[in-house]
Amino acid sequence: MTRTWLVTGVSSGFGRQLAEQLLARGDRVAGTVRRPEAVADLVEAHGDAFSVHLLDLTDTDRIREVVDAAHAWAGRLDVVVSNAGYGLFGAAEELTDEQVRHQLDTNLLGSIQLIRAALPHLRAAGGGRVLQLSSSAGQVAWPGSSLYNAAKWGIEGFCEAVAAEVAPFGVGVTIVEPGGARTDFGHGGLRFADPLAAYDGSPAAAVRAFRDGGPPGVVGDPARMAAAMIASVDQHPAPLRLVLGTDAWTAVTATLEARLAAVLPQREVAASTDA
Repeated sequence: MTRTWLVTGVSSGFGRQLAEQLLARGDRVAGTVRRPEAVADLVEAHGDAFSVHLLDLTDTDRIREVVDAAHAWAGRLDVVVSNAGYGLFGAAEELTDEQVRHQLDTNLLGSIQLIRAALPHLRAAGGGRVLQLSSSAGQVAWPGSSLYNAAKWGIEGFCEAVAAEVAPFGVGVTIVEPGGARTDFGHGGLRFADPLAAYDGSPAAAVRAFRDGGPPGVVGDPARMAAAMIASVDQHPAPLRLVLGTDAWTAVTATLEARLAAVLPQREVAASTDA
């Protein structure tokens, strides 16, 4: 079955992998970029099957224009992949107000507005799928990633509620939670706070090592992860979450088990506050 996909951030990372695999199998892709030259090769190779749209997720008005233009280009949208974003790292106190605002405007509000703009088209078509790229950081909080965690936890809560809202219309929502992957995310998708000496040697300072190419020992294969995302669209009902990578699975399950273990003993205290 040939599908039309809208994928944000196709110039690199998972977005690039998705675009390449989808076009190779004969699907149509409307991809967003900030630099058109980054996908010139895909335009040349795939012609009418690939439509390029300029988009910065902090430009809220432009988001709806791009979604509508992608729908008009293809006549329908089958799958919308909210992929574009970046990682911001540093202790909360080290971050500037501008960094905080830009991280949330991009990773959280930009993703929310993209999905909101796409839902009328999917609902009118009687179905479709939304894939929201999150991270194992959407479940696991690490020192030095408080704002990245805030954005990912926020978009996961949004998507989980939206999934229940749009299920009656045949629209599925999947939150993708990859672990570390050998993409260029570590080289261009990471931004850092200026360090404060007060945090030298603290748990939050560990993320400073990522400046030189991302976390060490990354084992995730981005091509396999992209293929798993694509395959998930054929699953019915849509999986609410898709955990990718043994590191992600290990961290997420350990965190959920610890969270439940902390809450279970509070049953009596919780009940004692009932009227």
